[in-house]
Amino acid sequence: MNIATVLEMAADGFPAAGAFSCAGRTVTYADLRARVAAEAARIAATEGRHVVLAGESSLAVPVACFAAAWAGRVYAPVNPRLPRHALDALLARLEPFVEAAGFDDNPATPGGADPAEVDPDAEAVRLFTSGTSGTPKQAVLRHRHLLAYLFSSAEFGAAEPGEAALVAVPPFHIAGTMSLFSNVFQGRRAVLLESFRADRWLDTVARERITHAFVVPTMLARIVAAMRPGDDRVASLRALSYGGAQMPARVITRAMEVFGAHTDFVNAYGLTETSSTVAVLGPQDHRDAVAATDPAARRRLHSVGRPIPGIEISVRDADGTPSPAGEPGQIWIRGDQVSGEYAGRSGAVAGGWLVTGDVGEVDAEGYVFVHGRTDDVIVHGGENLSPGEIEDALLRHPDVAEAAVVGVPDDEWGEVVAAMVVPRVPGGLDVEALTAFSRAELGSFKTPALIVVGDELPYSAVGKLLRRVVAEQVRSLEATG
Repeated sequence: MNIATVLEMAADGFPAAGAFSCAGRTVTYADLRARVAAEAARIAATEGRHVVLAGESSLAVPVACFAAAWAGRVYAPVNPRLPRHALDALLARLEPFVEAAGFDDNPATPGGADPAEVDPDAEAVRLFTSGTSGTPKQAVLRHRHLLAYLFSSAEFGAAEPGEAALVAVPPFHIAGTMSLFSNVFQGRRAVLLESFRADRWLDTVARERITHAFVVPTMLARIVAAMRPGDDRVASLRALSYGGAQMPARVITRAMEVFGAHTDFVNAYGLTETSSTVAVLGPQDHRDAVAATDPAARRRLHSVGRPIPGIEISVRDADGTPSPAGEPGQIWIRGDQVSGEYAGRSGAVAGGWLVTGDVGEVDAEGYVFVHGRTDDVIVHGGENLSPGEIEDALLRHPDVAEAAVVGVPDDEWGEVVAAMVVPRVPGGLDVEALTAFSRAELGSFKTPALIVVGDELPYSAVGKLLRRVVAEQVRSLEATG
């Protein structure tokens, strides 16, 4: 089955309903199908194997995504904000390619061929990983992976009339790509935000009567900071999902307060290589954790929940032996939606299991905790320290707005803990007082040996903290005093 068939099904089932909106314009499912069929015909007449889209969110995005599959080609969105030389290097790896047409360059035309017959094992989407260290890898997702995710996580046409989802992540992010398929499959109108700013996000939620949205943690922190007392711009929002990085407990707790009981929160954990979400911490899990007095139950607010149907998650030691409940190790994932394949490289799948490179644990009730990447772990005096735990402690200080923790080389300890913090008010942070606060929260062994104050933290275009850059900046600031 071709993934583009879900658009054909939606256009047959609810042709006059709005499919996508952006910048004040809306395209219906019937119009979208016509535009996709026309674009697919243009693509099929070229030699391009990959359909490259290098642009911000717009109505051209769903057309390109579905048209690539409709024509039996591979959708390959890339980050348009990359320096020209870096973008050219990515494009060279996608040869032969055809550039996606702009929305107004491809008007709807009557009729058109049906989606191409493809093998479910044919490649459908190619996404570049973030590439924060080293050359970006090209993750390969096949039609069967995408369909497995849709069929296990959603129901066709399940959206209620009037539902609208706000998509604020860029097209080249796995969440941005899968939102196109999942919202069409469910029959929900998707509103594409051209670029993110907290006030723009809030105003769009109010104007478009948004009912569902997905954000990364940095977005949510800025949204909460931008909300006014009694802010009613989020009155329509029924479900807010977040993921892509660790969420500070203070941010999610505050968000639940300011959004109100009418908004359900969901933590979604997934990777590019897993076709998006593989585990969720649901709304009731959030409420139970916030209300809990038992530390173990309250700690689950830090978890990513339990695996979704069709997914197995195992935590294993360096030898691949499953770890006992509560013991940290590397996260392995298995399921029909899991790819783990990279173009031109050997994959990370062993016996059907994707070895993720994420470090975490699973508790006795099956809740998954993700501590970070294997490379992020700080080895201090032979002990493994989690940056996320230390960051959460720093963020509990009232004068700290953001915090990033890294390990820096040390002759005696191997690595020592270093932190870069952003104060809530410029100049309003006492480093000595923060060090004493950290010692009381964490004990001396985990307390940062070095704390530097910065104006902002470095993030990727999809909101992931660039720890390598943090480490470089920490060393630079330390050297300059």
